[in-house]
Amino acid sequence: MDLLDKKIIKILKNNSKATLQTISDQINLSIAPTARRINQLEAKGIIKNYTVNIDENSFGYKFPAFIFISLERQQSKNFDKFEEKILSFPEVVECWLMTGTKDYLIRIAVKDVEEFENFLTKKLTVIEGVSSVESSIPLRRVKSDHARIY
Repeated sequence: MDLLDKKIIKILKNNSKATLQTISDQINLSIAPTARRINQLEAKGIIKNYTVNIDENSFGYKFPAFIFISLERQQSKNFDKFEEKILSFPEVVECWLMTGTKDYLIRIAVKDVEEFENFLTKKLTVIEGVSSVESSIPLRRVKSDHARIY
């Protein structure tokens, strides 16, 4: 991957709807080779997909929370059961298997404290094998960048 590929990725990262004309103008390369480079980046899996960043607040999800979860036993079958359940919850927008003292970190987006409480008490803590839950409420997002490219 050379400097032109990195420039293409940066342009698409900032605007996945950028046209071939716009991209080729910005990198000083004609449309055909620009398109070829984008196709190669996609074929190599460097560009995985094109997405839209949604403002969760616009949908009324103004109460984000980060939740650390510990399982009773760190066994493959317990991880599988937990992950299967988490995948079914629309409130969970991110889930990470972690190292350290906690097994998982999830980020949820809910409308208010009542929905947060309902999620915790009726969905999360009743999953078989969950031994502890620790939540943190963010005050504001300082930075949000979906991938590091430089």
